[in-house]
Amino acid sequence: MQFKHPEILWALFLLSIPILIHLFQLRRFRKTPFTNVAMLQKVVSESRKSNTLKKWLLLITRLFLLAALIIAFAQPFSSTVTALQQKETVVYLDNSFSMQAKNNGLSLMEKAIQDLIKNMDAETVFSLFTNENTFRDVSVKDIQNQLLSLPYTDRQLNLEDIQLKANTLFSNSNATIKNLIVISDFQQRMAAGQIPSDSTVHSYYVPIRPQDRTNVSIDSIYLEDDFSDQTRLHILLSGGSDGQNLPISLYNGSSLIAKTAAKFNTAHTSEVMFSIPSGQEINGRIIITDNGLGYDNQFYFNINTKEKIKVLAISAGTGDYLERLFPEEDFDLTKVTLDQLDYSTVEGQNMVILDNLNTIPNSLQNVLASFKEDGGTLVVAPSENSDLTSYNSLFSQLSNIQFLEKVDNSVNITAISFGHPLYKNVFEKEVANFQYPKVEQYFRIRSNLPRILSLDNNEPFLLGSDGWYCFTASLEPENTNFTASPLIVPTFYNMATSSLKLPQIQHTLGQVESVDISTQLTNDAILSVSKGDETFIPLQQSLPNKVRLVFEQNPTTDGIYTITQNGQALTNISFNYPRSESQLAYMDVESLNQTDTQESIDSLFTYLEAENNIAAYWKWFVILALLLALVEVIIQKIIP
Repeated sequence: MQFKHPEILWALFLLSIPILIHLFQLRRFRKTPFTNVAMLQKVVSESRKSNTLKKWLLLITRLFLLAALIIAFAQPFSSTVTALQQKETVVYLDNSFSMQAKNNGLSLMEKAIQDLIKNMDAETVFSLFTNENTFRDVSVKDIQNQLLSLPYTDRQLNLEDIQLKANTLFSNSNATIKNLIVISDFQQRMAAGQIPSDSTVHSYYVPIRPQDRTNVSIDSIYLEDDFSDQTRLHILLSGGSDGQNLPISLYNGSSLIAKTAAKFNTAHTSEVMFSIPSGQEINGRIIITDNGLGYDNQFYFNINTKEKIKVLAISAGTGDYLERLFPEEDFDLTKVTLDQLDYSTVEGQNMVILDNLNTIPNSLQNVLASFKEDGGTLVVAPSENSDLTSYNSLFSQLSNIQFLEKVDNSVNITAISFGHPLYKNVFEKEVANFQYPKVEQYFRIRSNLPRILSLDNNEPFLLGSDGWYCFTASLEPENTNFTASPLIVPTFYNMATSSLKLPQIQHTLGQVESVDISTQLTNDAILSVSKGDETFIPLQQSLPNKVRLVFEQNPTTDGIYTITQNGQALTNISFNYPRSESQLAYMDVESLNQTDTQESIDSLFTYLEAENNIAAYWKWFVILALLLALVEVIIQKIIP
């Protein structure tokens, strides 16, 4: 037992005073003569014994009564070992989209906020953070309104991030008890990373889960263009039960243009197809109605007027593969010989191809170096009789690359760098048994550029990146059948499309997206991006014939945005939330080490209250004093 005011216990020594008075008290008796005292002597003896007993009982009762009052004023209590230590509390509240799942009509996050406000003491100072916001050293009443209006987000901290963030909110004191409360549905993807081991922090995990774990999501879309009057829009969905039919609607702006039903198979997936007019501008929105999460029930996309990519081919070749690779519908191909070239036209191109040139004049080298520096894409395919000196002179201005010597040796093209950005999303899997193209002659090369295609003898055939690509062999039909291989189509097509990164039909929030806009900025002019009342200025780089926009931190909400210059709309761009939280799969939280798992917020705070319980006993001593006072009255009445 401990005392809040132990100094008051010194008053117990004062109880010795009435004991001493009682022991040394002297009384005088007056004698009265009687003729017969035999009977009186017996009465006096019994009266003295009764009086002595009464005095002792009253003394003991009063001593205990005073002692009880003194102890009551000292305020005795008992507590656990940690109850009196100073505590720091940090709360992580998950506000990711998966917390939209409902229980009894309330979302998991709404229920968590209500329980937290109800159980957290109004005067307790703590820190709270979500996936985006941080509230340091606050009380519930300080942030109650912010919590009740807390928005959902596509961002999700994993357990390692949560622990590291919490450590920044705790003090460096070793004298305090540090409690970390993690309130989340604990999706499996939160387990990414290694949870730091910290014995100074007591972690309490509160997993809250929905009753119904089914959720239908619009995962992705893609266009299939067969160059007819109609383009097919494919929509991929997941999460439905086998045989389920779910209505799905397609809007252009606010106008409903198509509606059908998505039927799910045994794999809980579905694919829906809409036919839309080719070449028509569409600000599309796909909508489903689902009782699960709400954020993935709509999907934005837009189809803009297709802008042609400008390709200049300076060629001395005899083949027509370039005309076949760059159709007029998507590309503006200009093919000229070296003596017909107007150097002033190079600057306005998106991609320049040097095809089968024997030599590269110095004047052209300078123009091409400037073109590449300004963000253009340059592709070099040498001739069999290339002047290596002129080629190496150009290469020296672009990168660390050099042609060494010509090799007359028939070799197959056997190795593909599947991870190269040029072949991103081209192959479903790594192909090992395709029909290999071959070359009859090639140039041995020294370079640190990444390889894209390699020969059977481990020599490079195509290398480069970021707008600079070089073949090591002539692409003439007499030297290689590469131009007849299916591999040439994605190779040159992706080179060209990377030279002008037009907005795709949709982009994903939270990922770094780069988009090129064919316009020129003058002076301090900039491009801005807007949706309704929301406007922001993305990172942008002004190049001679385009402006490159980089989207990273913005935007933060999904929808269709308009890119404008001086208030004039240039094009539209669509963003959607990532679908990483759509699958409601959860961790086994109880299997985690160094954590205490509680089934609810209520049970957590009940447990913490028990851990920090302080039992006060002063009331019991006051009651004891009142009982002793009653005993004294009874003694006075009963004993004469």
